[in-house]
Amino acid sequence: MARVRFIHDFDYKPTPMSTIAYKAGMELTVKRECVDKAVALGKAALVRMPRKAIKPIDDTEVDDGGRG
Repeated sequence: MARVRFIHDFDYKPTPMSTIAYKAGMELTVKRECVDKAVALGKAALVRMPRKAIKPIDDTEVDDGGRG
């Protein structure tokens, strides 16, 4: 799996009887086979995977051991 941004519309055919249509401007994670085909045809560009957000620590929830 890899993340790409589609520059042009691209039809990916994972099997002979199915087609997945990606529209220009879509940015999402797709199967590596799809990435390879779309990038080779100039229809998509690789993008960095977004980092998972780290939940900020709220100081009011810190346990001070009952010391006040």
